[in-house]
Formats: sequence, structure tokens, C-alpha cells
Amino acid sequence: MNKKTKSIVVVGGGTAGWITAGRIAAMHKANQPDGVQVTLVESPNIPIIGVGEGTWPTMRNTLIKLGISETDFIRECDASFKQGAKFARWVDGTDTDFYYHPLMLPQGFGKVNLAPYWQQHRHNGLEGQSFSAAVCFQEAICEQGLAPKMITTPEFSAMANYAYHLNAGKFSSFLQKHCCEKLGVKHILADVTAVHSAENGDIAAIETQQAGRIEGDLFIDCTGFSSLLLGKHFEVPWVDCSDVLFIDRALAVQVPYTDEDAPIASHTISTAQEAGWIWDIGLQHRRGIGHVYASNYTTEAQALQRLADYVGLLFDESAVRRIPIKSGHRQLFWKNNCVAVGLSAGFLEPLEASALVLVELSATMIAEQLPACRAIMDITARRFNDTFRYRWQRIIDFLKLHYILSKRTDNAFWIDNRDPQTIPETLQELMQLWRYQSPWDHDFTSNNEVFPAASYQYVLYGMGFETDTAFQQHHWDEAQAREQLHKNRKHVEQALRQLPGNRELLKRIHQYGLQTL
Repeated sequence: MNKKTKSIVVVGGGTAGWITAGRIAAMHKANQPDGVQVTLVESPNIPIIGVGEGTWPTMRNTLIKLGISETDFIRECDASFKQGAKFARWVDGTDTDFYYHPLMLPQGFGKVNLAPYWQQHRHNGLEGQSFSAAVCFQEAICEQGLAPKMITTPEFSAMANYAYHLNAGKFSSFLQKHCCEKLGVKHILADVTAVHSAENGDIAAIETQQAGRIEGDLFIDCTGFSSLLLGKHFEVPWVDCSDVLFIDRALAVQVPYTDEDAPIASHTISTAQEAGWIWDIGLQHRRGIGHVYASNYTTEAQALQRLADYVGLLFDESAVRRIPIKSGHRQLFWKNNCVAVGLSAGFLEPLEASALVLVELSATMIAEQLPACRAIMDITARRFNDTFRYRWQRIIDFLKLHYILSKRTDNAFWIDNRDPQTIPETLQELMQLWRYQSPWDHDFTSNNEVFPAASYQYVLYGMGFETDTAFQQHHWDEAQAREQLHKNRKHVEQALRQLPGNRELLKRIHQYGLQTL
């Protein structure tokens, strides 16, 4: 029987569950009598993983779509501004080894490709800056600890593109309250004990210990690593990616600031270690620091020592959380009337903060393409699966890119990462292409790209990759390139003169709030 899609059941809470429930509820008017009914069921006994503290600029649009005030979000979620990532010691491991992947496109991107021009003139001694410093003013902002906007800049607007660092636990609670009170999401605290199938193989209902049988037309699996619906009930196979991405462990700890006025970094800091790397994320009242590593190349004791060395005197070993990482994803993400979002769909190491953006992209596509009835759900499912298989592969390629360009030899971890046998063919093909021409939008043929060509440029040239400019002498307009580099220098001067410090702006937001849109 063809049935109209009227009832959505999200199984599992956390950031994935509440963003998905909220996006569907907001778009399909769950708070109206004729709207789609959205129910979120979560266990009162399973803690949230809660380590995803880095976001992409897409989060600003997500908050807007949910009808959330940026001022309220910053005040209640311990949020701070993020303007990119600083990668330290990834190339040769020395103290002066670092580069940036900012959240802004290179100056004039779309008009002119500055990469070949910068490479040629750098070799001629005319341009002594790093690639990101020469083409984007955001590196200068980050190095000075400045915010991306001023207190007079309206909510979600910016002088420099930005994302957020946030407290994942507080964010989930904040979303829960907003979704239930403003968007009409029904919240049920209950443990799932069984899954009931319909004659056509769909999920007819879930059985819960505390609330009994809960029926629905579409079920969204946000049950985390356990993947109760897609993984356990439908037995959708797992695609393992550990042969490409070696990281399989994380040690995470929360570190207080030395004083309440200590600077807050306006970027994620990723510092390479012998067999992994350490993340450092500055929130308003603490830093989130963690060491992700590959257990095949080091021991937990050694990794713990590296984390202790990094944190210093404030390190508290008793507060360290140990988190297993299983790099990979489901073979399908949508089967029958069940779609997985978040950790139930897959997980990769936290480099480049891809976890939350995949949640946002999934929630957006489900909300925008919600099947009107069961008759067309399989078409939507096929499109969803094709889209996200592609996106996961592109993210895997981009993460691997950071490792294959390293020149470190202090551990087999880095050497093995450069072994062609561990590099996907899609990435090997792009690397061959980029030896003779700089990355550009035409290198990517899909409209489902997660990372733009500019992101590849920042990583490639930040890590010292060489493109032979002799093969692309006519690929830039000399006058246009000079003009854009000059504009960038002017933007640097203006930003350093006008922008407040990251902590300074956050304090003002707490005191005065931002102007609403």
C-alpha cells in the first residue's frame, strides 16, 4: 500500500539526532496540526560520545534554518569562533614547520588561479610568504588570535568566513530544548528492545522498554556506533577504511585555561606526533585536547606520554577518555525506510572536522528531499546512497592527502602512509594531474564535492608540493594576479587594525549580544 510520509522517528539523540530532527521539523512544520510528526526516541541510559567540537561554516546556515539565535548559541554552548586549522610539524617535524587551511577562498578565487603565479614568483624570490599568507588574509588573523567579526557585525554575518568550536554536550542539550519547545519535536526517553518488520521488509515499528511500540513511516538511525537499525537490524555491511587511514585510537582530555583572560585560539591546532597527531580546540572556558594515534605504530603508554608532554603541568591522567576509532562507513546509508546519520553511518578520524558536516549534509538532504510517500522512497534512497558514497570517498581522499605529503621519517607510520598501496587510485590520479597543473574547480566533476579546489591548494602548497609551472605559463593573467595579491595585503592591514581578539569579542557577545538579522 502506498502510504503518505507523515511520521518520522529519529532513534538516538546527540548532535546527529537533534540536528536531523530539527531540520525535518522546521522544514515540514512539525509544530503545526497539518505538519509532519517528528519523534525522537533516545535511551536514558546511554551516554553521548560528544567529542565532535569542531564545525564547518555550514553550521551557521544550519542554525539559521533551525531558527536559532547566534547570541543564544554562543552563550549557552561555550562556543568560540573557528577560522580554519593550523597544521604544525606535519612536513618535517621541526618547530618552524606549520601551514594553514583557512576557511576563506584565496583572494579573487574564481577570477584567477593564484597558485601557479605564487609558485613561479616564490621560486624567483619575489614572494617570500607561505601560500595561505600570500593569498588569504585569514592566516594573519589567526596568528594574532583575532575574531572574524566585530560586535557591530550582525548575527551570522562576517568580515572573515568562520565556523565554531563548541561544547558537544551542551550543544545537544541546547538543540533538544529548542527542537521540543520551538519546532514541535516529540521527545521520548526509552530503550529500544526490538525492531518490528512490515511485510515488505520495512521497519513497521520499534519496541521500547518504557514507551511500548512506536510506529513510523521513516526511521532515522542516530544510535551511534551501535547502529541498531541500519547495522544490526538490516545488516548493512561495513566498509573498512583502515588500510588507507591508520588512526584507530583517541585519548581526549579537557584542560582549563591558566586564567579567565587567557587568549582563545581562533583556529583548530593540529600538531603531528610520531604516530598520529594532537588536536587543540579552544572553547570559552576550557580547551579540548586529544591525541589520535595508530596502535599498530605506537603504544597507549607512549601516546599518553605525548599528550602529557603537550598539555604540560595541567595534565590530569585520571580525566583522560579513551575512544576507539573504526575508520569506515556503511555500504548503504539508506535501506528501505531507514536512513543512518552520524556515527551509525560511519566515522573517520577527526582531522578536518568532517563528522558534524556529514550530519548537516545528511539532515539537509533528508529534509529537502523527504519522500512524499512510500512509492518514491526507494528513488530518494538510491540518490542519497550515491551522493554519500561519493562524499565519504572524497573525504577519505582529502584526509589521506595530509599524510602522503609528509617528509617525516621518525616512525613507520609516516613512511607507510606514503606507500602507494595505501593511497586510493582516485587520489593518485589527482596527484599525477597536479604535478603539471594546479588544482582548480574543473578537476572535480560532481556538485557533491565536500572540499573545494581551494582546500586542496592550501594543503598541497602548505606542505611544499611542487607543480611544474612550465606547463601552465598561460594559465594566469599577470596583471590580475598582482592585483589580487595586492588586495590581500590591504585586507590584512585592515583586518589587523579593526578586528578584536577572539576572547574579547566573545565577552562582548555575552554582555551585549549581536544584532539580529
